[in-house]
Amino acid sequence: MHRSSIDRSRSRQGAARNAMLSILCVALFAPRVAGTQQSFDRARDRGTGVPISMFGTYVNRGELIIYPFFEYYRDSDAEYSPNEFGFGIDADFRGRYRASEGLILVGYGISDRLAVEIEGAIISARLQKASDDTSAMPAVIEESGLGDVEGQLRWRWNRETDRRPELFSYFETVFPLQKKRVLIGTQAWEFKLGTGMVRGFRWGTMTLRAAVEYDGAERSAALGEYALEYLKRISPSVLVFAGVEGSEDEVEGITELQLGLGRNVVLKLNNAIGLTSKAADWAPEIGVMFRFR
Repeated sequence: MHRSSIDRSRSRQGAARNAMLSILCVALFAPRVAGTQQSFDRARDRGTGVPISMFGTYVNRGELIIYPFFEYYRDSDAEYSPNEFGFGIDADFRGRYRASEGLILVGYGISDRLAVEIEGAIISARLQKASDDTSAMPAVIEESGLGDVEGQLRWRWNRETDRRPELFSYFETVFPLQKKRVLIGTQAWEFKLGTGMVRGFRWGTMTLRAAVEYDGAERSAALGEYALEYLKRISPSVLVFAGVEGSEDEVEGITELQLGLGRNVVLKLNNAIGLTSKAADWAPEIGVMFRFR
């Protein structure tokens, strides 16, 4: 999920504490539980590929993924500060935010361990200021054009075995291509370094991940996104996904249905609901993923 510039300066302490506790619990207990189970195909839900940034999606060596999709955002209490838009008052208000975004992701499996991806967006966004905001900020700010453009390197450290989970890491760069916009795109360099683990069970596949982010605008690094994910293959052509993903103190619950329309075509229907007040109220997504081998 993408964030607008009004979300850049939020509190991280509670999110960091919760995420680190979750990582510690899984790191301590998952290998022990795994050692007591009988061998079975732990990759049956996900396949043998390298995990990429799209939920429940893995890319194999020599495989090209092209995923055009559309996302909508609705938030009736989006937090913002007028000084972020150049209107003086350094105080937080809650406005009404709407946005629609067309995106495309391209991913490629270089090897059994390494994958790359790049994603770009065109976005139209609208922020209506709060009724108690007395600043000189206009009643409505609207912007449209190029949204976030980012690239990632994805690395798998090992394949899952009966005794240990699969471990992976990723490095992301978000390019500062909208330095003169305030509501859309990225105004300064952003970097993200994350890691995660994947564990297959008879009842589904669990993934836990967390990342550290560097924000060039604030010149600071802190805990970034974190997530706990569940993936289950219902049939050869149907996958279901559920997860909780957060960034700072914005946390949302996510569900997704993946329907195979052919051997190399997948329809993805995604729905995100805000679980905390600072997350977007609702963010549905629909897209069609194409695989080329």
